[in-house]
Amino acid sequence: MIAFFVFIFGLAVGSFLNVVIFRLGQKKSFFQGRSFCPHCRQTIAWYDNIPLVSFAILGGRCRRCRKKISWQYPLVELATAIIFIWFYFLFGLSLQFLVLLIFSCFLLVIFVYDLKHYLILDAVTVPAMIFAFLANFYLGLGLWNLILAGAIGSGFFSLQFFLSRGRWVGGGDIRLGALMGLMLGWKFLLAALFLAYLIGSIFGLTLIALKRKKMSSAVPFGPFLAAATFITFVYGQALLSWYLNLIYY
Repeated sequence: MIAFFVFIFGLAVGSFLNVVIFRLGQKKSFFQGRSFCPHCRQTIAWYDNIPLVSFAILGGRCRRCRKKISWQYPLVELATAIIFIWFYFLFGLSLQFLVLLIFSCFLLVIFVYDLKHYLILDAVTVPAMIFAFLANFYLGLGLWNLILAGAIGSGFFSLQFFLSRGRWVGGGDIRLGALMGLMLGWKFLLAALFLAYLIGSIFGLTLIALKRKKMSSAVPFGPFLAAATFITFVYGQALLSWYLNLIYY
């Protein structure tokens, strides 16, 4: 029964994250005003705003103007609910469970927003860094571990930014690197960075092979960093062992 309520709560949070993502792009507060259709601007009734259900009933279209509703909305809702239920089964109703849920919400916003706009906002990463530092320090991750991890994460991307004069990475990647370190600690950060570049390389080469992208095409890297960070939450120790084996053997 608890698992069911965790899943429903995840759907509701996912719906809120969609509002955050949309209103960040509009530079509007996501705490004020009701949701509205981005096409006809009409306020959405509560019965048309039920996560997953309303999208299915309406056939993925606005009730009034009949314009298509982006698949982003049900996918983010479902992804958030799956993450919530997954962490519940792994960690139970614990403080670590709550912290990882909040970490994941920040990462989901970064993932989707960068995928859509090729931009990582300080309005997301800075509050996330503050929360990650305080939460992990309270959970027992050492102060110097957190400082070193943040420095490694930001320094890694700062060096690339300097060498490429901003062509390889942007300022948002520097802040996201620091956030990854504060969420993971320096040891797991190394594994997450390796995984992000591995996933990004496979994805990029696949798109090139399918002639969907060229070698010179821009691809947002934030989604790969966010996904690698999330995976490391769960499989961090296994990833770290694998990574170290690759280096020493």
